[in-house]
Amino acid sequence: MKYFKLRSLKEYSIFFWLIFIAIIGIITSTIYSNTKNEQSFQIKTSLSNIYLKKTIKEITRNLEPRYKTEYYISKSGDTYESIVNNLDIIKKEKKILLSSILQEKSLKILKINQKFIFKYDNLSAKIIEFKIETDKKNEILFSRLDEVANFKTQKIQKNFKKKLVYKETIITNSLYNSAINLGIKPNIIIEFARLYGFQVDFQRDIWKDDSFQIIYEEFVNEKNKVVDTGEIIFANLNLQNKDLQLYKYEYEKNKVDYFDENGKSIRKTLMKTPINGARLSSSFGKRKHPILGYTKMHTGTDFAAPTGTPIMASGDGKVTKAGWCGGGGNCVKIKHNSTYQTVYAHMSKFGRGIKRGARVKQGQIIGYVGSTGLSTGPHLHYEVIENGKKINSQKLKLPSGKVLKGNERKSFEVSKIKIDVLKSNLISKIN
Repeated sequence: MKYFKLRSLKEYSIFFWLIFIAIIGIITSTIYSNTKNEQSFQIKTSLSNIYLKKTIKEITRNLEPRYKTEYYISKSGDTYESIVNNLDIIKKEKKILLSSILQEKSLKILKINQKFIFKYDNLSAKIIEFKIETDKKNEILFSRLDEVANFKTQKIQKNFKKKLVYKETIITNSLYNSAINLGIKPNIIIEFARLYGFQVDFQRDIWKDDSFQIIYEEFVNEKNKVVDTGEIIFANLNLQNKDLQLYKYEYEKNKVDYFDENGKSIRKTLMKTPINGARLSSSFGKRKHPILGYTKMHTGTDFAAPTGTPIMASGDGKVTKAGWCGGGGNCVKIKHNSTYQTVYAHMSKFGRGIKRGARVKQGQIIGYVGSTGLSTGPHLHYEVIENGKKINSQKLKLPSGKVLKGNERKSFEVSKIKIDVLKSNLISKIN
C-alpha cells in the first residue's frame, strides 16, 4: 500500500510541476506587465515635460537633411565666376566647378535668365551635381566623378515639340507693331529686321499697306505653351508690290545662310540700318547744330527712337571703344575689317559684354538708344568710316555675299521647292 502511494505521487508529480511553472509564469507576466505599464507611464510623463519638449524641438530644428538644392537665375552683370564664388563651398571646390563650366563650349556665353541648380552633400560639404540651362529646350548636367576631382557632363534635351508657324499681315503703321499684333515674339521680329537690314531701310522703304509673310519655328511644352522660338525658315517682304523673298539654306555642313529666289545670299559686309522701329531724323551733310547753334558738317545719320530701343552691330568686327565720347555721350566703335569702321553714339547703356576688345557678330545687340552727350532727345547717331573717311551710310553700296552655282544651286532649288510646298500647306490649314 505504501509502495502504491509512493508510485502514485511519482506519477502525478509532473502535473504538480506543470501547475507550479504555470503559476510562476502568471506571476512573472503580471509583474512584467505592471513594470511595462509603469515604464510606459514614466516615458509619457517624461515626454510631456515642457523642458524636454523645447530641447527636442531645438535639436530637430537645427538638423539639416544630407542633401540640399540651391536655385539661381543669372541676371545682368553676372559672370560664371561671380555665381560660383557666391556658393557656400571651399575655395578649392569653387575652382573645380568653374573649370568644369569653362571647359563646356556650349556655355561660352552667359545669358540673362539662365537657370542654375546646385545639389550639395552636407556630409562631405561638396556639390555632387549641378545643372545649367543652355536654352529653353536644353540643359547640361554636371555629375561628380568619385575617382577624380572633376565632373562629367551630359546634355539633356527637354521634352518639347517643334512646330512650324506661318504668319502674314499688311503693315498698317510699323513692321514691329504689325508683327507684335500677330503674336510674333520680339526676337523673331529682330531677326527678321536683321535679315532685311542689308537691303531695306525700314524708316523710308516701307510704306503703308506693304505686307510680309514669315515661317518660323516654335517650341511648345506638353501643355501646348510656347516656351521658345527657333529659326526663320522663310520670309517675304512685299514693298510696293515687289516681293523680296528669303529662303533658309544649309549650303555646307553647319553653314546656314539666307538666299533670295535666285540663289544669291543677302548677307553684306554692313547692314543698311542698325536699328528697327526708328525714323530718319537727320541725314548726312551740313546742318545747323541743334545745341551748338552754328552750321557744321553732320558726319553721320540720326535715327530717332524711344529710349531703350536695341541697337545692333551692323557687321562682324571688334569693339575698339565702348565708353564716353564727349558730345557723342556713351558710344561704341567697331572695326569690321581693314576698310570699314562704324560708330554708334548717344546710347543710354551698353549691351551685355560690350567692351573694348570684344568680338561682335552682325545683328548682335551692342547698346540701347539714349540721349547722352550733346543731344536734344533720344536717338542713335550712326557713322560709317571707309578707309579713314566718314561717308554717307545711306548711299553705301556693298557687294552681296555668296552666289550659289552648279550642284549647290541645284540643291538649293530642291530646298526652295520644299519650302514653297510647306508654305502652301500651312496657308491651306489657316483657310
